Amino acid sequence: MKSHPNLCHSNDSLLLIVDIQTKLLAAMPRPASEEVINKSGRLITAAKSLSVPVWVTEQYPTGLGPTHPEISERLPVDSPHFEKTSFSCCSVDNFLTRLKSSGRTKIILAGQEAHVCVLQTALELIAAGLSVYIVEDAVCSRNAEHKFYALNRLSQQNATITNYESVLFEWLENASHPQFKALMGLLD
Repeated sequence: MKSHPNLCHSNDSLLLIVDIQTKLLAAMPRPASEEVINKSGRLITAAKSLSVPVWVTEQYPTGLGPTHPEISERLPVDSPHFEKTSFSCCSVDNFLTRLKSSGRTKIILAGQEAHVCVLQTALELIAAGLSVYIVEDAVCSRNAEHKFYALNRLSQQNATITNYESVLFEWLENASHPQFKALMGLLD
C-alpha cells in the first residue's frame, strides 16, 4: 500500500528546534513555555531513537542566551547549531544548502516565537520546495493570539499543523516497530 505523501516518516524527516533559549523563553507565558520545553524534549528523544536528525538555531545568543538546558541536554551530540540574527533560519549562511543536501524533505518545526522566527522559517522552507510541519503544542508566542494567527496563516500557505503525538506515531508507522514500547512512555 502506498503511503499518503503528507505523512512523516523517520527516514524523510528532520526536526528543527527554533530558538528555545533561556531568556526568550522567560518572556513566554506559562504554561505555554513549559509545554514547549516538554513537547520539544519528547520530540528530540524520539528523533534520537529513530535516527531523525535534529538541528538547533539560536537567535542572537549573546542577548537571548543559549538554548534552554532541558533542550540542550537531550540533543544528539552531532546536532548542528546555527546562530542567527535574521528571523528566518534560511537566511543563515549554508543553512538551506545543507538542509537540501541532507535529503530530508519533511521539516518538523518546534520553537518560538510562532509568529516571527517559526513563521518566517516555515514560509521560506515552503518556498524552497520542502514540506513543513508545525508542531502546534511545541511552539509558542508571547501572545496566544499571535500564535493562533500565525498557525492559521501557515496553514493557508500549505504548512501542515500537527501535534507531537501525531509526529511520533507517524515516525513509528506501526505498533510492531522495535521502538514502539519505549516511545509510548513519551505520551501524555
